[in-house]
Amino acid sequence: MLRESLPRLLGFLDGVEKIELEQVALEIGDLEFFIPTGRGEGGGFSGFYPPATTIPIKPTALIPAAFTPYREEFSGRIREVMLGATRAEGGSRSRVLTIGGADAPPFAFPQHPPANPPVLAVDVFDMDITLPRAIKAGIKEVMADPAEWARLNVNKYGADMVTIHLMSTDPLIKDASPRAAARTVETVLQAVDVPIIIGGCGDPHKDSRVFCEIAEMAHGERLLLNSVTLDMAEAKTLEPVAKAARKHNHAVLGFTGLELNKAKELNRRLYEYLSPESIVMDLTTVALGYGLEYSFTIHERARHAALMGDAELQHPTISASTNAWAAREAWMKMDARFGARDIRGPLWETINALTLLLAGVDVLMMMHPAAIRTVRETASNLMKHEPVNADQVSGWTGARI
Repeated sequence: MLRESLPRLLGFLDGVEKIELEQVALEIGDLEFFIPTGRGEGGGFSGFYPPATTIPIKPTALIPAAFTPYREEFSGRIREVMLGATRAEGGSRSRVLTIGGADAPPFAFPQHPPANPPVLAVDVFDMDITLPRAIKAGIKEVMADPAEWARLNVNKYGADMVTIHLMSTDPLIKDASPRAAARTVETVLQAVDVPIIIGGCGDPHKDSRVFCEIAEMAHGERLLLNSVTLDMAEAKTLEPVAKAARKHNHAVLGFTGLELNKAKELNRRLYEYLSPESIVMDLTTVALGYGLEYSFTIHERARHAALMGDAELQHPTISASTNAWAAREAWMKMDARFGARDIRGPLWETINALTLLLAGVDVLMMMHPAAIRTVRETASNLMKHEPVNADQVSGWTGARI
């Protein structure tokens, strides 16, 4: 009876995954289990494994594949600032330098090359100061004459700009008058025809008077006044400098110490008097071994925030790469295994400059000829964006230096 109704019963169970039987007894004889062996014929499960195939031929070349470079667009752009002015523009410089203009992180996207090349500004001081032997060796004949020193930097070392540091105006050093400082700057302007950066002494009251005097003397030259600070804002001396810069067509450099919120605050104060296209930022450069990685991070954060739309940070930046010489390892006598001082110092300055260059810095303040030459050549190569043959770089891991 069960045998006759089994097909009908199975039809009822079609699609059912589980059944429960009640009051059913099963009588089972011997059970046989079959374990597949994969042997094919005679194994009871022939066909369980696919039949063996021929061994593929080893490829001799890569499979061609298309590659589309990733393209990223940024909503922000770094403002351009003009430094120097030709005779037609009211100054006496031979050319104008434009800094800024980046619309992407530096040297990262071939479709977004830097709008303007980095600028190298070489330092001059208006008085005899203590300098490491490696630097002094090439300039000791002109250190007593800022104008000749500036001329050497331009004619021999190829400086794009000259920075004249007015150390003698410091009240704790010589306390030179603003008028004396202006005369020094005037001699430098007559000696060279490149744009000029005016470096103060750091005293918020004295710098304000000095910058105002020089701004009027060099009317129309489009100097970069280095620098204005939040200390000057607190001392009520920021406003006169900013107004003098606007009246006489100069740019200002806002200096803050590794703090982006303070940089933004200083810029907001400057916007009350100056157009954003007359403002450059100095976010501080710390020497290798003393916090250089933090300087890199601050500059990189500022650049990325600016490119993502933060208008208060969309300004060109400057780096005092010569701060590298503040590191003892750059100039002090050390064990021979650390190398000669004459080589170690320039390397320290070069590393400082290149590190900040890769963070997006637009102006590098430098001193040592070897460092200047190395950074200039490296920046020039980065600006070319030429494709590189793989054969030229494939052996870099075994290259001897």
